[in-house]
Amino acid sequence: MQKNKTKQKILFILQLPPPVHGSSVVGQYVKESSVINEAFDCHYLNLCISSKMNEIGKSNISKLLRYLAILGKGIWQLTTFRPQLCYVAITIKGFALYKDAILVLLVKLFGVKLVYHLHNKGVSNWQDKPFDNFVYKNVFKNAEIILLSKYLYPDIQKYVSMNRVHFCPNGIPLASSKTKKTNNSHKNQPVRILFLSNLIESKGVYVLLEACKILQNKNIPFSCTFIGGEGDVSKENFQSKTKELNLFNVHYAGKKYGIEKEQAFTNTDIFVFPTFYDFETFGLVNLEAMQFRLPVVSTFEGGIPDVIENRVTGFLVPQRDAQDLAKKLEILIKNPQLRIQMGEAGYLRYKNQFTLSIFENRLKDILTELLKKNSPFAQAIRKTASPTANPQY
Repeated sequence: MQKNKTKQKILFILQLPPPVHGSSVVGQYVKESSVINEAFDCHYLNLCISSKMNEIGKSNISKLLRYLAILGKGIWQLTTFRPQLCYVAITIKGFALYKDAILVLLVKLFGVKLVYHLHNKGVSNWQDKPFDNFVYKNVFKNAEIILLSKYLYPDIQKYVSMNRVHFCPNGIPLASSKTKKTNNSHKNQPVRILFLSNLIESKGVYVLLEACKILQNKNIPFSCTFIGGEGDVSKENFQSKTKELNLFNVHYAGKKYGIEKEQAFTNTDIFVFPTFYDFETFGLVNLEAMQFRLPVVSTFEGGIPDVIENRVTGFLVPQRDAQDLAKKLEILIKNPQLRIQMGEAGYLRYKNQFTLSIFENRLKDILTELLKKNSPFAQAIRKTASPTANPQY
């Protein structure tokens, strides 16, 4: 019991499912992490005000009431728990930024050190707007930042110096499925392509359908399955587009979770994630595909180039480029040995860099470092060493 009293306190303000998306999935990993919870005295506050994917970006009374409840819980935690560090999975663009900024301001009023774990991007697109610039200056002031990839730093460099940035790529747990992947299609079956994400246009749904049309026009045998929840692309929109393109080897299989989802990966030869989503920072689903020894075709978006090693574990193509996407898919369809080679390389990359255990320990080390940096002793040392305190320097 004495040990628990000496643990340093962290308030985690993060997104938890539902809905299921990259930030909420990572939030769940953090909340359930024995590594994190054993290292610190942790309290958790769910930042999500949308309960479904189609609620994201929309306003209604229910969301307002949820948000007011979050503010109330935040004040209660800051008053009673008195954390030494506050971890926030902040959204940094649009209305969600303003919503999170109010909560961040409350934390600052209580004098608690802040660290933001950024699972989205877009600052550089909004920083020239006077009001957003004002918000960013105040939100990022004196805060520490955790980024998923070095490719994401330019997005915030106007407001954050590199000495306040820490890198912690995401990780995912080992799949529970016992099914072994052979990496080979049956000789008499077409090569199987999989898209697995929410049906959002900017995730590349229509781009992949266009690429499928190009392959079909070239009489290249393949099948393509789309799995995921409906977003701004509904089932009806999807079916209308496939009918318009006269695609006969493409189908939408709805949502899949757990074993069904793992079986979808197991029964696939190529994974495709042609995202051009403005908020895309990492693409957790690419890691899932790599875990199942699949070659991955994705885009030069966000931190994805840190995940997919181009021409080694798969291919990276320009965003919205259906022609180049079709070209890379054709290469993989026609070269089964290359699929095996890239899939194996991707699996090793996942095992060496992107397991959940690696992620948890990286995050624990960063938080430990920040708590030491924020200790009264460290602050006194910095004050003594500062130019204002010691003019002779």
